[in-house]
Amino acid sequence: VFSWDNKLPGAQLLLTRLRLFLSPGYPYEDILRTFHNQTGIVMCSYLPYFHKFNRTNGGLIQLNHGDPQPLQYAANAAFLATLYSDYLDAADTPGWYCGPTFYPTDVLRDFARSQIDYILGKNPRKMSYVVGFGHHYPKHVHHRGASIPKSVKKESCKGGWKWRDTKKGNPNTIVGAMVAGPDKHDGFHDVRANYNYTEPTVAGNAGLVAALVALSGEKTSRAIDKNTIFSAVRP
Repeated sequence: VFSWDNKLPGAQLLLTRLRLFLSPGYPYEDILRTFHNQTGIVMCSYLPYFHKFNRTNGGLIQLNHGDPQPLQYAANAAFLATLYSDYLDAADTPGWYCGPTFYPTDVLRDFARSQIDYILGKNPRKMSYVVGFGHHYPKHVHHRGASIPKSVKKESCKGGWKWRDTKKGNPNTIVGAMVAGPDKHDGFHDVRANYNYTEPTVAGNAGLVAALVALSGEKTSRAIDKNTIFSAVRP
């Protein structure tokens, strides 16, 4: 699972890109084919047909197996799935195999879109988990800059806890921040002190922004630069 402490699926995807676009051949082909196959297996695991990961009733994939803060994993998976779809399309490859079954690239975009739609409000609570997006989003975000008023005097470390623990909404709206997200039952508690629901992270928001960019782009092979990232690699 691609996450803040495991970048292997992302690295394998980049090496798959190298194989698809530049085909460096011997002596690299064997190891690149291995990485390509492993990337395909990761993509298969995202599909609901294989039941590799549970989903909430609302459709959120549980890549962290029901543990807290699921959105960062779902957002990053949405990014990787869209990117792999784009790479295959750019290489004039209409899909990939999961065992004996062939799946078109569109199913990856469908998966990615379903997860991003959930994050943005298409879920049982009709809650946008991105602050400032829509009309119903978290107001008690676990974030120091968002929860401490701008005009407050200098506080000690523990003195700032009163702002963490207040029942009032955040005085500063941290627009665009995706919070940790719901539990495995689609439940959510907008409580600042409970970071398992309301904490935004760089790792999660990086995946969200990347997924949004990937999904909003034109679905065409011309959208992918086939060489620049590996311009120093000899043919």
